[in-house]
Amino acid sequence: MSASGIKPSDQRWSWWPLLPLYPYGKRATHVEELIPGQVWSFEQLQGVYYVAVPIRLTVVKVPGGLMLINPLPPTVELCAAITELEAEHGPVCTIVLPTASGLEHKLPLPALARAFPKSELWVCPGQWSFPVQLPLSWLGIPAGRTRVLLDDGVPHPDVCDWISLGPLDLGVGRFQEISCLHRPSAALVVTDALVGIAANPPAIFDRDPTPLLFHSRERGDEPLADSPEARRRGWARLVLFASYLRPEPLVVPSFADVLRQAMKPGLRSARAHFGLYPFQWEPDWRSAANALMGEQEPHLQVAPVLERLVLPRARATLLAWLDQLSQRSELRWLIPAHYSAPLSFTPERIQELRDQLTQRDWAPSTGSWEFLGSIDQQLLDLGVVPKQI
Repeated sequence: MSASGIKPSDQRWSWWPLLPLYPYGKRATHVEELIPGQVWSFEQLQGVYYVAVPIRLTVVKVPGGLMLINPLPPTVELCAAITELEAEHGPVCTIVLPTASGLEHKLPLPALARAFPKSELWVCPGQWSFPVQLPLSWLGIPAGRTRVLLDDGVPHPDVCDWISLGPLDLGVGRFQEISCLHRPSAALVVTDALVGIAANPPAIFDRDPTPLLFHSRERGDEPLADSPEARRRGWARLVLFASYLRPEPLVVPSFADVLRQAMKPGLRSARAHFGLYPFQWEPDWRSAANALMGEQEPHLQVAPVLERLVLPRARATLLAWLDQLSQRSELRWLIPAHYSAPLSFTPERIQELRDQLTQRDWAPSTGSWEFLGSIDQQLLDLGVVPKQI
């Protein structure tokens, strides 16, 4: 499935103001077959200030057609690629939103449902909206063909098992994620529970490496120069940003320095943010990034943002979920909604991950974790999140 012949209008996403994340109204889609004849990945980018990471819609083959898990904006490009799959494997018959709290996964669901009007919709129980709780139909989700996972049964039980992480009370709403074990492929499809991060940038950046090149620089007056090393350096820094929001090796220069380096020749364009670059990095920044990424294979982990802001008092719940998964001898692969896929995910690998989580501090508040810890403490002080789960 090639990007050749794709027009800018094919990547347009008109509803981006509902969640104004980069790349805003233009969403390129990268398609890969992950497990031959069984599982496909549709990736787009999302982020803030060029801190962009992949987000994935997973397509799995089920009896009678295809099932889409973790919705993405249904651009013309994305729908055309799915149509190619439909021609060979049958129609989209099911769309699944398996998370109660992932806004970036919820918002595309109404549009995706309308792009495939004959599909049946399944959503995680406990869907919530903020600041006012609204019914699903008011959120644009077609009520007549929407069912609730577990409460109303599950889709395709003949080939899929559905395993819940949570529910957990987050104060403003609930966290719950229902993973899909697709038995024909031996793959577990998850949303945010686990990720695997590789040292090389994902292929979707080949469409436009600007986020990588923007963050590969040391100063705002440096040009956006492309090279394999610049891409790897930029990717490592994006991983640090996305993982910790404000990692320890990051230094914010003075506003005077930022302005002094801005508007240099060659940088006077929106692509370069007119030379505005409010970042500097300590010399040891790479060691912090290396701890998050795998050189030979993606590094399997709980994303620090999830661990520190969503599950800081719920390690026992996560470990119980991993224990449940480790009993599934047929498991071979993990397909998260973010970063790399597929990842090796055998019962032995699950046990290794469990041991790692029990042998280190959980949800720390020092080093690169300090900023995340301060956010959690503020939420605790304000009574927004519960002290116990």
